[in-house]
Amino acid sequence: MPLMPIADAQAHLFAMAKPVAIAEVPLAGAAGHWAASDIYARRTQPASDLSAMDGYAIRFADLPGPWTMTGESAAGRPSAGTVGPGEAIRIFTGAAMPDGADTVIIQEEVDADGATIRLTGEGPLTRGRNTRRRGLDFSDGDRIVVAGDRITPARIAVMATAGVASLSVRRPVRVAICATGDELVEPGSNNVGALPESNRAMLSAMFADLPVQIVDLGILPDHLTTLRDAFAAVDTDVLVTTGGASVGDHDLVRPAIEAAGGVIDFWRIALRPGKPMMAGRLGSTVVIGLPGNPVSAFVTALLFVKPLIAHLSGARNPLPHGTRIILGEDLPPNGGRTDYLRAEIRDGRAYASTIQDSSMLLTLARSQCLIVRPIDAPAARAGDSAEILVIA
Repeated sequence: MPLMPIADAQAHLFAMAKPVAIAEVPLAGAAGHWAASDIYARRTQPASDLSAMDGYAIRFADLPGPWTMTGESAAGRPSAGTVGPGEAIRIFTGAAMPDGADTVIIQEEVDADGATIRLTGEGPLTRGRNTRRRGLDFSDGDRIVVAGDRITPARIAVMATAGVASLSVRRPVRVAICATGDELVEPGSNNVGALPESNRAMLSAMFADLPVQIVDLGILPDHLTTLRDAFAAVDTDVLVTTGGASVGDHDLVRPAIEAAGGVIDFWRIALRPGKPMMAGRLGSTVVIGLPGNPVSAFVTALLFVKPLIAHLSGARNPLPHGTRIILGEDLPPNGGRTDYLRAEIRDGRAYASTIQDSSMLLTLARSQCLIVRPIDAPAARAGDSAEILVIA
């Protein structure tokens, strides 16, 4: 069976399920979700012309002065007066511009002698200087968030200022996670000969910034009936298994999924590390079987599970976004699988770890990025540009 290219596998995965149901959430609880619909401003910002500096509001036509100060305008306490010829209003940053005034002289460029204001500096050179015009940021009815945009802190600030108190998002995606293997024990166990299980905690941490509800199924043994029954009882949007996805005598995840009534859509990816990943459906649940080696589980979760969760959450662009960096050392030519090399970034350059064995977690923990080496990529030289995925 030929290995499936990564992009094809991602497309297959997204085709297995549509985004989950929509829910209305308060603005304070929307961070990390994706907008389920376009969001429009319900007010104009600024709502009126404002001063951008502390100083004096004047008519530009009256330059170079002098002026007579006739009042004051502060944020939240606008002046009720109108600025006439030769008049000025003391004004503060964020305060509404008084009627008649169109320009602000900053306070550092004037001398105030009682009510008389005289220009001492260069003064404003253009009409409207040091002011913020009404609607400078956005106007009532402007689209401020596009459906499928991630709800970031900055977007929350925009929506709050635009008068939006709640919005439509997709409900949290329910994700069940389990590890399989008779050799595994919980971290902290006194069983010296066993292997502490790390994938569940790692995956939960990887999904922590996503709108998910995690269901921890624990460690499941290499027993077909036990696995089948556990999988058949799952009632979540996604089931993520780790281990048991290859072709050994004790790799029982695939037959257990099929025994529970599931169907495997694809298996084995043109990827290093993570080739034996599989995906399919079990009823309404999307099943992703990740390799047991923790580095392979990390890479496949980054490329497939996190994007699937983002897709189910309504993201317009669910795939991870790469960037470019300069290599700090030579890299050999690549073979028939896309390679993701653990690498450190030093002085703005990427250096791949010397040993890339998929069982070595310490190299992953010390890495800030994965260098992406496409299928059959030629040798790369120090100083060449390469694509990376930032992971820390």
